Amino acid sequence: MGANLQQIANYLDKIGWDYRFDEDEDQIITGVEADNVEDFLIVVQLDEGGKFFRVFAPQVIAIVQDHPHKEAILQTILTIAWETKMLHWEYDPLDGEIRAMIEFPLEDSILTERQFHRCLSGLIQIVDNIAIPRLKAVMATGHDPGNIELGERILLSIQEEAPGLLEILEKAMQARKKRGSFPTE
Repeated sequence: MGANLQQIANYLDKIGWDYRFDEDEDQIITGVEADNVEDFLIVVQLDEGGKFFRVFAPQVIAIVQDHPHKEAILQTILTIAWETKMLHWEYDPLDGEIRAMIEFPLEDSILTERQFHRCLSGLIQIVDNIAIPRLKAVMATGHDPGNIELGERILLSIQEEAPGLLEILEKAMQARKKRGSFPTE
C-alpha cells in the first residue's frame, strides 16, 4: 500500500495549497508564509515505492558550519528535539545545512489525510513558533534561552492535575530562600 504523490497532492488541493511535482525525486515541493522563517520551503517525499513518508524543511538554518556559536546551536536543536514530538533534525557537516524533518514507515498502511495534516502542521508550528525564535537568540548570544512556553505548559499541567500544588511549592521555595539555602541559579 503506502502512499503516492497524487494522494498527497489531493490532500494539498483540499486545503488550497500551491505545490509542484518533482517526479524524478518522488517529491512535492510547497511552502508556507511564516512569521519567523523566510522562504519556508517544505518538501514531501516518498521513498521505497511509497512505503516510507517524509516531510521536511530544508535549509532551516544554512550558516552553521563556521558560526561562532555552532556548538550551542546544535545543542539547542537536540534540546528542541527532546522537548517536542515527531520532529527530528539533520545536520549536513559538508555545507552546514540544518533541516527539520518528520518521517516514518508506512509499509502496508496508507497515509491518511489526518496523519498528513498533523505532520505538516506539526513541522510548521514547531519550526516557526518554537525552534527559529529560540535558535535566532542562540545564534546572536551563544546561550539557549530555553523554552519558556514549555515551562508554562508544565505549570498549567501541574495546576490542572493537582490544584493547590503550585501554591504549596511557591511557599516552600520562599521559605527555603529565607533560610538562605535555595540555589540562585
